[in-house]
This record gives sequence, C-alpha cells and structure tokens, in this order.
Amino acid sequence: MDLTSPRVIRDVQNKFGFTFKKGLGQNFLTSRDILTKIVDALENENEVLEIGPGFGTLTAALAERMDKVVSIELDDRLLPVLEYTLGGFDNVKVVHGDVLKLDLRSLIKEEFGERNVSVAANLPYYITTPVITKLLEERLPLNNIVVMVQKEVAQRITASPASKDYGAITLLCRYFCEPSIVTTVPASLFVPPPKVDSAVLKLRLLPKSAVSVTDEKLLFRVIKAAFSQRRKTLLNCMSSAFPVPKEEMSRLLTETGIEPSRRGETLSLDEFARLSENLVSVL
Repeated sequence: MDLTSPRVIRDVQNKFGFTFKKGLGQNFLTSRDILTKIVDALENENEVLEIGPGFGTLTAALAERMDKVVSIELDDRLLPVLEYTLGGFDNVKVVHGDVLKLDLRSLIKEEFGERNVSVAANLPYYITTPVITKLLEERLPLNNIVVMVQKEVAQRITASPASKDYGAITLLCRYFCEPSIVTTVPASLFVPPPKVDSAVLKLRLLPKSAVSVTDEKLLFRVIKAAFSQRRKTLLNCMSSAFPVPKEEMSRLLTETGIEPSRRGETLSLDEFARLSENLVSVL
C-alpha cells in the first residue's frame, strides 16, 4: 500500500479507529520524493535504527532498500497498525518503548552486533533536541543521523557564528558531527499538517570530537554559560556562572585571545575549547 497517500492514511485510520494525538506530535509524511531523499542521505546503509515510525511510511521506504530496520515506537495504539502496514516486510522489527528512556547502546548491540548503524527519524518537534542530545552524548556506534525536524531547529543546528540562530545546540552538534540540511519540507506535505515547515537534517558523525579538551563537561558548561544571557558580554556571563573574580576572568579571556566585551554567539567552537582549557587552571 502507498502510505504516502492521504486516502490510504485515512483508510488505515478508519480501519483501526486511530486518532492523531497532538501531544505526541503525530504528523505523517505524504511525499515519496522526500522519503527518497531521507533514504539517500543515509549513504547506502544496510541497517538502520528508526525512531517514531508512525504508520510506517518511512519504515517501508527504508525496508525496501535495507537489510534490516529496527523501529522504536512509543504509542502502543500504533503497534497493531504497524503490524498491518508493514506485514509484507520480514526485515522490520518494531520495539515498543520511549527512546529517551531506552538503553540504546544495548539495543543496538542486541539487534546489530558490533557494527555501526545509522538513525532515521521523523521526530515529534517537542523531543527533537532531547533525542539528538541523547544520541550524540551517549557516543553510540553511529555513522549518520538523518532526522525530520522543525525548520527553525535545523537552521539553529547548522548556523554560523554571529548569526541569530547560533547557539548551544549548534556547538553541541558541531563537537560531535558535521551537520547539513538535506532539504526543506513544507507543512502541506504532512497529514495532519503542522503549523510550521520542516527540514531533513543530516548529522554525519565525526571519527573523533571536532576539538580536543581536557574536560568535556566543562566545555559544555562554558558554552551553556555563554548563551545563558545573550545580551550580556561574555565576561559578565562567565563571571556569573563560575566562582572566579571578575578581574581574573577578564585576564583569562584576554590571555585566551578573546576580548571580554564579546558576546557568546561570536565565538567559534575552537575558541570555546581554548577558553575551557584555560579555565581548568583557575577552578
């Protein structure tokens, strides 16, 4: 069945008496072209972990070209629906659970062995950042993460320094991976249509972190502090966040090659790394 067809989606809805839950961010894609772009962005992977299969639209597109697809679905109402829509595939396994609570490392090892896999997802907007953060910070054996996200989120993750979209999530992603926007997706290509446009975001995992630091947690504390009050100078933000006298913090910034009057959104990841390294010595 063509799960990108609004008519087929309605028929499946009626068959199972399924109603969309706004709180779960259930918006199902109706474009075969976008599905193809998502699968292509996975770079000929043979195995993939999917998050949030919905009615199985993306799942089916993945299963047509891959050896194995393991999909994580939170909504138990969708389990019988997926059994029906994906009944023609013997290379798909649906796991019922909350991706934010599951032990993903154990799941990947159990289902895929010691091999690296990639992640594909049409994420509910309200869990986009927590899911991406979990996938990256847990350092899972991944090659690529290709996800449908709110367009504004994709713009923030791929933003350049000194732009209005540049922030802590930008730097988190750039520390672990190379981010890019595959394509934008208008709201009209979903059932039901969301209130905002979307984008397919690709995160290509780096073989090692983009910068080398002694204390990774400190680096992200520094980044979080720098963006905690965007209108304030870096000196004021850092002095508020760390138990270091303002005069000493100013000296440390200057010695790092960073003007204390700059704002956090103007710093590159390399500059944040140098700052965190110098901060280690005074904490």
